[in-house]
Amino acid sequence: MTRVHSSPWVLSLRLSLLLLAIWDRAACESGDGKSLWQRPLNHNDFLTGTFPEGFLWGVGTSAFQTEGSWDGDGKGASIWDHFTHNLYRTGNSIGMATADTSSDSYVLWEQDVESVRYLGAKFYAFSLSWPRLFSDGNSTGPPNPAAVEHYQRLIRMLKAQGLEPVVTLFHWDLPQSLQEHLGGWKNPEMVQVFSDYAAFCFATFGRDVRYWITMHNPLLLALLGYGTGAHAPGVTGDPADPFIVAHNLIRAHAESWHIYDKRFRPHQHGQVSITLGSHWVEPFKGQATAANVELCQKSMEAVIGWFAEPIHGSGDYPSSLQVSHQGLIPEFTPEEKLWVRGTADFFSLAFGPDTPRAVNSLSSFGQSGTLNLRKVLVWVQQEYRDPHVLVAESSWFSDASVGVEDTVAIFYMKRFINQVLQAVVLDHVKVFGYTAWSLVDGFEWNNGYSIRRGLFYIDFNQPQRTRVPKTTAQFYRNVVKDNGFPTNETGKDIMGQFPCDFQFGVADFTLQVHLQPFSPQFTDPLLYRWNYTGDGTLRPVIGVRLRTRGSQCSDFLAIQRHIHLVEKTGTSHYRFGLDWPQLFPNGDISSADREAVRYYRCMLTELQRKGIQAVVTLYQPSLRSPTLGMPSPQHDSGGWMNTSMVEAFADYATFCYQEFGSLVQVWITINEPNRLIETYNGSAQDREMVVRNLLLAHARAWNIYHTHFRQLQGAKVSFTVHADWVEPANPFVKSHRNAVQSFMLLELGRFLDPFLKDMDYPDKNTCPDCFHSSSFHLPYFSEDERAELKGALDFIALNHFTTRLVLSKAPLTKIHNHGYSLMYDPTWTSSKKGQALAPWGLRRILGWVKDRYGDSRSIVITATGIDDQASHDDQLRQTYIRSYLQEVLKARELDGIDVDGFYVWKLQDHHGSDFGFFTSSHHHSRPKASVTVYRELISQRGFPATTSDPATSPLAIPCELSERRMACWLCNEMAENRPLLFFGICVTISMLMLAGVIITSVVMKSRKKKRRGVIQAMPQRLRRQQRFAMQRVAHRI
Repeated sequence: MTRVHSSPWVLSLRLSLLLLAIWDRAACESGDGKSLWQRPLNHNDFLTGTFPEGFLWGVGTSAFQTEGSWDGDGKGASIWDHFTHNLYRTGNSIGMATADTSSDSYVLWEQDVESVRYLGAKFYAFSLSWPRLFSDGNSTGPPNPAAVEHYQRLIRMLKAQGLEPVVTLFHWDLPQSLQEHLGGWKNPEMVQVFSDYAAFCFATFGRDVRYWITMHNPLLLALLGYGTGAHAPGVTGDPADPFIVAHNLIRAHAESWHIYDKRFRPHQHGQVSITLGSHWVEPFKGQATAANVELCQKSMEAVIGWFAEPIHGSGDYPSSLQVSHQGLIPEFTPEEKLWVRGTADFFSLAFGPDTPRAVNSLSSFGQSGTLNLRKVLVWVQQEYRDPHVLVAESSWFSDASVGVEDTVAIFYMKRFINQVLQAVVLDHVKVFGYTAWSLVDGFEWNNGYSIRRGLFYIDFNQPQRTRVPKTTAQFYRNVVKDNGFPTNETGKDIMGQFPCDFQFGVADFTLQVHLQPFSPQFTDPLLYRWNYTGDGTLRPVIGVRLRTRGSQCSDFLAIQRHIHLVEKTGTSHYRFGLDWPQLFPNGDISSADREAVRYYRCMLTELQRKGIQAVVTLYQPSLRSPTLGMPSPQHDSGGWMNTSMVEAFADYATFCYQEFGSLVQVWITINEPNRLIETYNGSAQDREMVVRNLLLAHARAWNIYHTHFRQLQGAKVSFTVHADWVEPANPFVKSHRNAVQSFMLLELGRFLDPFLKDMDYPDKNTCPDCFHSSSFHLPYFSEDERAELKGALDFIALNHFTTRLVLSKAPLTKIHNHGYSLMYDPTWTSSKKGQALAPWGLRRILGWVKDRYGDSRSIVITATGIDDQASHDDQLRQTYIRSYLQEVLKARELDGIDVDGFYVWKLQDHHGSDFGFFTSSHHHSRPKASVTVYRELISQRGFPATTSDPATSPLAIPCELSERRMACWLCNEMAENRPLLFFGICVTISMLMLAGVIITSVVMKSRKKKRRGVIQAMPQRLRRQQRFAMQRVAHRI
């Protein structure tokens, strides 16, 4: 008998295969995944836009988690049935939970299809139950006809509804009999057993199925089912078992792919892949050292690369995995490498909570796990030759108690989908579909029913198992309808300029009095001479006394340096606060610190001399100060809980009006009283008294100025309120939508209404939600006090920094004294301190103020800004300034809102990089790049439209000329026809000059004729030459 394996032809073939495998592996292991940690991806902000036309939106489930009917209609037991029925008694974390009924999708499958239609999805991904089709797992025998009919009905209905079935052959529910008789996936015979099962499914259902998934996330089956024992079948002990299981799973998948490719693809024209789960890691503490990058790559290769490298890459396991688990990992023969490699028609990716939770402690190698689906997709693109990708599972989970209002899950879904959009649009990853997981609540493996991942809520205590759409279902439905996140028209920039009197300013904190350094000039009466005795010293000249002068404002070097920084920004206004405790250490205006008074007067004088208008805040509360920024005597007597503060503040304001009023154009009495009240942790009555006294103090100060100083000084007086905008955390929940108005009334309405509204102070009829919290009571004002409050506001001053999300309950973050909870949208760009960049929020709050108070008062943004950790190129702040100023322009031009000013917070950092335009004095007060950006915006007065003629460009027209052009039609016409006007003027001047020359010539000729007539009438005289000649002759004689 001839031994075929010893044939020279076979040996030659094997040698060729070996060389080809080596060459292929060398070529395939040149993936560039490491570059992701060395060269960060651009544009990490939320991306607006849509997915390519034809993008597939879907939703998925798995059989064991949702079908129920665990022993009905001839179904056999699975390893998970056995695991949940028997092993919980030995301490398994699942407890008493089983999937015996679960979501009952085997019975309620039609409701599932209706749920898919509700979402507007294009495909439904589900798995077949192997033990339902073959109770003993033997696919060579007759199938269960009830199961076959069930899945055929499901597929037929999906196709009839225009939905594409995406069918998974195996999602962890191995028939228990195969585990008992063969030892499950540890046995290499499972390769043939599974391929027989796959062939049956292809033959039975393949005519109507375009997309097949052989297995879902086999990593977790190998690692948890045959390693840690946390999953069924719960095998533990041998460290080689997970690698043996993985080896058999890969081979089974490859065999199934080859069966489809040879026997079914030619007439079914479908595609086959395997879904692989992944996590993502970043270098430890963000330090992308060579060692950390290698560990990050090793982590990815140990998880997704474990299965992806043999199938999508070289045909073999990653070298890092082989080295770290030497002796445990089976080897592929050269023939098997070629046979396994390429056995996927697209890359199917799962990115959810299961894989990161399972592998982060085992395969992170000291690096930091993060949720970044975009980077996983780009890593796959760069490692595996840019394959087409289906995101086959993507979502997060919610606690079971959340019910249908799964707010946090919305933000996870929004983040993941947007990360896919970024990968498609920015990185050109070939993602063709996205699967939201899962369609309905179901059995969540080790967590039983304690967590939920469904888009549809199911009450497992009710036998009906009714599908109720959660808010994530409503969100996903909108995303599918919009095919992504289309750009809103209101988000587009506009061109335009602000008026010449628009206040471009810088807002600052309390201006500290710095009497040192002090450099007095011309105050010494002595005259000195140097080195008179040869000792190199200065000695006074005896008997000589010089005239001196008093100290000057220029002597305060801190003032000069400070104003120099303000000048560099190009602003027309500078806002700062007075230090109340330093001006009046004893709290009594009769004991004012005259040096501090002189310092502030010098600051105001120098600002005026430089053409910078001063905006002065009388009281700027400070949490850094133990007295909250007020004199100690006032603080010790109860602060703003004491009614005496109203008169004390009025006296302080009166003093400041008298001393500084001639140098101040705008007064701010109190900065952010709505934030100040949060520092008082007393009873509800105490807080009520604080609000009452703050509002009365401002009203008293305003009335004093209005009565005694306004006519002479002409300044405006207001107070600022902190005015961040809020959006409903979950727009699909009515209580969240209602919370926006209630929150705004509490934040702004309770402070502005008494001054601007023709109505009583908010009550249960005007603001029913304002009374939900027992921690705050609205204050009462007498009729006289209401009259004093009415109209005591010259403009509305808003300090706006960001936009947040509001909930009508408080489980997530700190409660702001009114029963609401605030959070941020994690998909928004945010600063180091967590402040979100949401410029559209500024326009919305301006609109809210206009809607509520009309046009009775103009609005000034008295502070806005963001922290940026960059010491020079502060890109975040530059973007912030441009985008927020753009929203102010839209509010003016498109919404007709009278916004008169925009002040950026703040001038200089105190220590490290923060909100400042300039670094701290310890860092030499260096200007950041945002200074240039803001200065340019100010010089252009916004965002002017460019014209083809530079002479007529708004940038070429001075502010004064621009105002005159707008003053009359004739001026506009003249300005628009300047070339013609110039030509006309030149012609006119030429004509006038010519006329002048002609007239002058005529006059001169006329005078000349007259002179000749006079000469002819006079007696003849000797010519001068003749007289001189006679004299010369006489002299010679």
